[in-house]
This record gives sequence, C-alpha cells and structure tokens, in this order.
Amino acid sequence: IACEKQLPRVVSACPRCAQPYDHPNTRGVCGTCQRRPPPFAAAHCAFRYAPPVDHFIRALKFNNDLGLAALLGAELARAVRDAQHPDLIVPVPLHASRLRRRGYNQALEIARAIAHELKIPIDAYGLVRRRATDAQSDLPLAARRRNVRGAFQTRSRHRYRGLHIA
Repeated sequence: IACEKQLPRVVSACPRCAQPYDHPNTRGVCGTCQRRPPPFAAAHCAFRYAPPVDHFIRALKFNNDLGLAALLGAELARAVRDAQHPDLIVPVPLHASRLRRRGYNQALEIARAIAHELKIPIDAYGLVRRRATDAQSDLPLAARRRNVRGAFQTRSRHRYRGLHIA
C-alpha cells in the first residue's frame, strides 16, 4: 500500500487529450486542444509517464513482463470507471514483423485487462497495420504523427459506424 501511494497518478487532466495539468484544480480543455483539437473526442490516463510507471511500460513492451499489462489495464479501468464507456475497444495492432519479434501485442494485452474489468467487448482484428513504422519512442511529437499517418486501416469501412470506440 505504501508503494501504491508513490505511483504518479493523474489527478487532473485535459478531458480531450489527457495531458495532465500542473494545477489540480484546473478544469476544461487545454490550450493546445482549443487551438488544434485532436481527431478524437476524449482521452484518459491513470498515471503520468514517470518512475516507476515508465519502467513498467518498458518492461511490458521489451521484457515480456505480461503481468504488467493486467496491472496497467486494471488501473486504467479504475481511472475511467465513472466515464462514459465505449461500445468497443479496438487495440492498436503491431506490424506483423514486430509482432513476430515481440511475440505479443502489448496494446492488446492491456485492452484485455480493461475489457475484463469494465465488461466491454474487444475487436482485435478489425484494425490492420498497413505498413511497418519506425519506433515511436525514438521520435519527437511532430515526427510521431507523420510516422503513423496512413499506417492503419479498418478491415471494413462500415464496421464501426455509429459505435463509440476506444
């Protein structure tokens, strides 16, 4: 319990992009989202990307520590328990070559934990990665956006029409 209190939980964040606010009493959409709204309606986060959570994420992605997917998914489910739930969770797919190297998709593993906690269905096959991309962790923000532009495609144009998707 003492170590749980040390986790860098997000107390207050932009409801649009989930960027944590420095002042816990801040409410409303951040200036960045006001100037250039993202192409999605809302984002949520449980933690800041800071120790030890940053270590958990790297261990999950690169050290096969799949137990951390259950922990991170359960914590994210807890953070969004009172938010409007989506109709469906669609995890971001890995390119086939990266999936072969890693052996699992960390986004799918986290999504499974969230889906289990919140009783929301998952569609792990409706989104396809059309091309391999550079590792996002090596790129600055603007390059990350360019890197994934056009990299994903749904298997069917009408598959998600009218659904609230996470």
